[in-house]
Amino acid sequence: MLFRKIAFLTFVLVSFSVKASFILLPMDETTQQNHLKAYGITYWCLEKKYKASWLLNYRGGSFLLPDAPEIRKECQIRGVSFELISDAEQQSILDEIASPSQNMEYVILEKVPKIAVYTPKGKQPWDDAVTLVLTYAEIPFTAIYDEEVLSDQLVLYDWLHLHHEDFTGQYGKFYGSYRNAPWYIEQKKEAENLVQKLGFSKVSQEKGAVAKKIRDFVVGGGFMFAMCSATDSFDIALAADNIDICESMFDGDPSSPNYQSQLNYGNSFAFKDFILERRPDRYEFSDIDMTEKRVVPMEKDYFTIMEFSAKWDPIPSMLCQNHTQLIKGFMGQTTSFDANLIKTNVLNLGSCELNGEVRYIHGQKGKGMFSFYGGHDPEDYQHKVGDAPTVLDLHPNSPGYRLILNNVLFPAARKKKQKT
Repeated sequence: MLFRKIAFLTFVLVSFSVKASFILLPMDETTQQNHLKAYGITYWCLEKKYKASWLLNYRGGSFLLPDAPEIRKECQIRGVSFELISDAEQQSILDEIASPSQNMEYVILEKVPKIAVYTPKGKQPWDDAVTLVLTYAEIPFTAIYDEEVLSDQLVLYDWLHLHHEDFTGQYGKFYGSYRNAPWYIEQKKEAENLVQKLGFSKVSQEKGAVAKKIRDFVVGGGFMFAMCSATDSFDIALAADNIDICESMFDGDPSSPNYQSQLNYGNSFAFKDFILERRPDRYEFSDIDMTEKRVVPMEKDYFTIMEFSAKWDPIPSMLCQNHTQLIKGFMGQTTSFDANLIKTNVLNLGSCELNGEVRYIHGQKGKGMFSFYGGHDPEDYQHKVGDAPTVLDLHPNSPGYRLILNNVLFPAARKKKQKT
């Protein structure tokens, strides 16, 4: 009798396995044990030439993959929850998504994005949240810096992340607190040596040239994602093209007289009408950042990601996929953006209405697109120089890190063609 039961159960399991045609990676709050590595599984499938779909707003933005033994095995190895579904179940899901009453859509993922991370050599992975989460999710990337950018190697990539960076040539505005620190002195020396090697006379001029190369990458059709000080310092560098905004302790000569009035906001991607911080000992670039203007206790520091129509606005919908709309706040040199200084053609993807700050924005420039995300590390509330690294094994379901990975997969997607 026991043998018959075992044989029957084996038959049922084998039959189900045969009938299963798809693998669903659920991305809702209660089912998925590792949201971050699920993105890595999806990327891995694209590398293996498997077809994949992103089910927008369906169970937290789930992924639909074909059933294959190696995909199941990879999910098990990486600790990613998955469900086996039949053709009929897949069709039922797609029918639900297609219903006009549901704010859902599916997009086909068809291209493996080639990823570059703009980061100086020698940086540890935990110095930058994107490098950290790409490594954790097992999504391959290439680290590049000024030499590669200035030699036009950006054309090799689809997606570029800007490391926590200062494109204005003011060495991160660390002068006030760290000008005598050995690491500051060494980084300043390394930057000056690189500038000399590349044929520029000042760090600010070289960084400005890099910013313009990145601008051209986006205008030509690339996708750029920036966090923390790379967001506002990039825009400031573009607006200050051919204007000396650096004081003598940064570049050896005085800044241009009345440089504020010479800024060209038409050159910047996201921000307008900002006022630069002239004082060299202030850890701030301009009034774009809300760090010193916000009054929010840590326990109440949250922001809300926006909800868009998945069928009509698939791009912002992709960028906002998550298992919760309420995201824990986190600080950085640039924590968030003053809503009054954001250009009208830039989308607000996430904000805190309590203090009028915007945390997450998206826009288009030429043929390409960009996203800016305030803060340094979604799971380190107030990251400081020398702090211990974030261990993502402790945060495998981080909604703040999911926003980063949405941007990573975004270039892989194409809008589903409408039936005629």
